[in-house]
Parts: sequence; structure tokens; C-alpha cells
Amino acid sequence: MPDGVPRFGADRLLALADRLAGQRVLVLADLVLDRFLTGTPKRISREAPVLILRYAGEAGVPGGGANAVANIRALGGEPLAVGLTGDDESGRLLRGELEARGISTRRILEVAGYRTPTKTRILAGFPHGSKQQIVRYDVEDDLEPGAGAVERLAAAIAAAAGEARVAVVSDYGYGAAHPALLPALRAALGPGGVVVVDSRYRLGSYRGIDGATPNEEEAEGLAGGELPSGMPELGRAVGDICERLAARFLLVTRGSRGMVLATPEGAVAIPVHGTDQVADVTGAGDTVIGTFALALAAGATPEEAALLANYAGGIVVMKMGTATTTREELAEAIRRDPRPVEEATWARW
Repeated sequence: MPDGVPRFGADRLLALADRLAGQRVLVLADLVLDRFLTGTPKRISREAPVLILRYAGEAGVPGGGANAVANIRALGGEPLAVGLTGDDESGRLLRGELEARGISTRRILEVAGYRTPTKTRILAGFPHGSKQQIVRYDVEDDLEPGAGAVERLAAAIAAAAGEARVAVVSDYGYGAAHPALLPALRAALGPGGVVVVDSRYRLGSYRGIDGATPNEEEAEGLAGGELPSGMPELGRAVGDICERLAARFLLVTRGSRGMVLATPEGAVAIPVHGTDQVADVTGAGDTVIGTFALALAAGATPEEAALLANYAGGIVVMKMGTATTTREELAEAIRRDPRPVEEATWARW
């Protein structure tokens, strides 16, 4: 390993994974309900060239920012969830799913007439085989927060004051997670607080945050073109984006090519945990930011948090649907696969 880069191994990561339990993370999130309808193929319809499925079952799970919340809880953390739902069936179901996981919903506001964002995936397959997604339809309202909504959300954030030193903003563009609420988050966290953002469409509006976890496409949108493929050029390009956001670190997820983390001191490219033969990438980014933030709350450096998030992301993409992982699964992955640590490529400047 080159001089001047962090030196740690599996033992350090295992210790950090154990310390995730009980850590609190404030999560300002666009909350989504993910619905999965499954069926078995019956025949081709005579009415149109479409497949007829025999209904087999359905499930509703936390999606979008709610999936980040669920991942923090599954890892043993205590998420302090702030967001909005409608006064509709999807909102009630989402609240119930969160509460069943031991997650408090008292800071989640109900908005009359608002349709809770819901993503319904229809999957088909034979009873004992894998199910394939054949179509998805979304129910969504673009709720631009007026002064009243911002004030109510700011009050909910303030109610968590002193309970966490790390916050996540999971912005899917539905109105609850908004750059206008950054001052409220900073005030709630107090001096030394850390804000990490995942924003689908407007990461550039979150200048002055501590860090962010965009995927490669989102990062390239900020960079204005394709990112380089190899280090150290890749690290410098991500570092330039980090500097543009006035952030302390930037973690870019790259699918089967792993991740790259940039800080003002340098960068590290981390190979993917597992293989590139994934089962389902749904919600993997939520797992990454949830694990990353929880690790920071447990005292990890950004580099250590990125390694743990890399393992967690590699675990959930091998599961079907919107998935979470546990500390036990995380520890087992670290023990079985030392490659992400051993083959990480470092660059210092």
C-alpha cells in the first residue's frame, strides 16, 4: 500500500460493523411505498398481445427514502425519520410497515389530499422459479413545499435536536426532502454534525453539505461528461465534483465496477463486493447511503464507511425486490471476501 494512505483490515471493519447498533441517524426523506404484485403465467390474452397472469400474491415494503430508513434499522441503528405521507391507503400501509420494523413514525407528517408516492411492480414467474419484473407503474404527486410544509417539516426536524449527529437527506423529488431544509438540519445536529445527501435530480442545489452518494450517471451530470475509467484520473474527476459542491467527501457508486470516494486529501476506488451477476438492483442506493451514514455515526472515517457501504450494497443486490441487510450478513461478507479492502486503489494529492 502506498505511503500516506489509511492502513486497516477486516478486524477494523468488523469492529465498526458491531458498533452500528444503537447509533442514531436523522433521515429527511421522500417516503415511497414499493408494491410488488406477483403472478404465474396463464396464457396470452385474446383481447391484446399481452400475458395473462394468475394472481399469486402481493407485498408492500418501504421504498425510496423509506428504504434508507429501513436499512438503518435493519443494521441495528435508530433512524429518526422525517417526511410526508398522504392520508390514503398507501400512506397507512407504509406507516404500518415502518412501525412493524420498530421505526417511529411520529415525525412523519400526514398531508390531506396528497397521494403517497407508490411504485407498483408486476412480476411473473413459475411457482418455484425466479420472478421477472414485466411492468411498473407509479402513483406520484409533485408536492412543492409551500411555507407551511417547510415550517412543519422544520419543526419535526427540530424535535430531533440533540438526538443525532449525522443526518441523511434522501431526495427523490417528491417535495419533503428539499435544499430549503438544510439550515434546519444543521441547527438540529449542532456543531460537528454531518449531513449526507442522495438526490436524484438536484444534487447541485445542495452546496455546502458534508457529503453525497450519487450514482455514476448523476455524477456525470454534475461533471458535464463521462468520468474517467481508471485511477488516479477517476479520483481527480470525482474530487472536482466534490470541490464544486463544497463538500468534504463524495462517494460515487458505479454498479459492477464498485465505488470511488473522493476527499480533499485524495481518493480510493473500491472493487465491488460479490460478483457482477446481480439479482435485483432495486433500492441499492438507499442501502449504500443508510450504511454509509450509520457507519459515520459509529465513528468510521469516510473511507471506512465507504467500504462498509460497498459490502452492504453488494449483499442487497443479490436479493430480490427492495431489500435490507443486517449486521450479521455484513460481518459474514467482510470475513468471506477481503478483496474490496485488499484491492482498493488509493491516490493521494
